[in-house]
Amino acid sequence: MPQKLKIDFISDIACPWCVIGLLGLEKALDSLKGEIEADITFHPFELNPDMPAGGENGFEHISTKYGMSPDQVRENRARIRDRAADIGFTMNTSDSSRVYNTFDAHRLIAWAGEKGHQLEMKRQLFTLYFTNQQDTGNRDALAAAAETVGLDGAEAREILASDRYTDQVRAEEMLWRQRGISSVPAVVVDDRYLISGGQPPDEFARQLRGISAQLLGEQPSVAVGT
Repeated sequence: MPQKLKIDFISDIACPWCVIGLLGLEKALDSLKGEIEADITFHPFELNPDMPAGGENGFEHISTKYGMSPDQVRENRARIRDRAADIGFTMNTSDSSRVYNTFDAHRLIAWAGEKGHQLEMKRQLFTLYFTNQQDTGNRDALAAAAETVGLDGAEAREILASDRYTDQVRAEEMLWRQRGISSVPAVVVDDRYLISGGQPPDEFARQLRGISAQLLGEQPSVAVGT
């Protein structure tokens, strides 16, 4: 019987390494079928919680926030785009791409989780943001994304027009920050082990095997995470 692992995936829709991390993790788990099974739950993290409606130009935002030159921003973007393409995800980011507020998107993911569609919603919102270059603060776009994964668009609009899931998202964000999560993606396994960053599939597989071995008592110590 495969060993079952509990995985908490803390991330933001606006985080490109979170896309790479999620797809890398999924591919790793596919390669570990029959050996390891995982129950993944997504938790919110906002890279830019004060981002205004309508967002900001992403090129300028990243340059200012991280002190990067224009060439560095473009080189980093190309590297991320290539990493995403290697695992089957299309990023259409450019100098004109914008960074948007993601709070409503996290509320939608919380609702989708109750409906059993959290993973599908997460994937669709990554596509909305990075591939389709749409505003994750636009409630019509969010409702359309909900419909794409089989959820009720009218109900999604009602939720987004209300304050439902606001307290839940805020509480989860605070909880994970209190637990020491300051960057994403953060993959927490069985409440004890941390795998940080957008790791490639083989690295996720290696670390998950190490964690599994520790939990089974097959070896005394395995270093996981960076």
